[in-house]
Amino acid sequence: MTKRGCPPMETSKEQASVDYADFKEKVKRTIYIDQLSPQVTAQVIKAALAQCANVVNVEFIVNYTIPYDIPSAALVELDNDMQAKASVELMTDFPFIIGGMPRPVKATHAKAEMFQDRPPCPGLKKDFRWIKQGDDGYETMKNLKTLAKWQESENMVLIKNLLDEEKELAKQQQEALDGNCMKYGMLETVMQNGVIKTLAHRYGVSLDG
Repeated sequence: MTKRGCPPMETSKEQASVDYADFKEKVKRTIYIDQLSPQVTAQVIKAALAQCANVVNVEFIVNYTIPYDIPSAALVELDNDMQAKASVELMTDFPFIIGGMPRPVKATHAKAEMFQDRPPCPGLKKDFRWIKQGDDGYETMKNLKTLAKWQESENMVLIKNLLDEEKELAKQQQEALDGNCMKYGMLETVMQNGVIKTLAHRYGVSLDG
């Protein structure tokens, strides 16, 4: 017997197995992209991968160890595992720039533990307990905590350098864009005023294809 409104235990287990099987298929068609520019958006990633894959969903991985809300990595779900394979190979074999980042991004196949909303694995049992000084594993956990703090400090320096690079790169790109716009504007003005045709006629140059 079961309580009114509660599904049988076997049904719950079967559904959990189905959900986890669906999740594993999602993992197969998802890739992990690292070293992304803070300026990159989901739309930018979709446009960048359009040549080899159709992007279904983009989930940026938030780094909670820093006080900056910037994406540096993302899980990108594609239509199928073949597109995932092709995308990883493309970004591995050739320098792949997304969003003007001065260094190529890196891509690998996603792993189940990368997903924050992953369903529990059927049949997997987890035990948790508090440990105190003198318990087995206490010194190991203490060393891991110290190492995490050290990595956090190092990460902050790297992030600051990254932001400085991004700011300088954005400045250079804007200056180049402004310069090109000015050149095209000058050429358009010259063409409209007929100066090119006058010079071509004077020096006997044909403007026809």
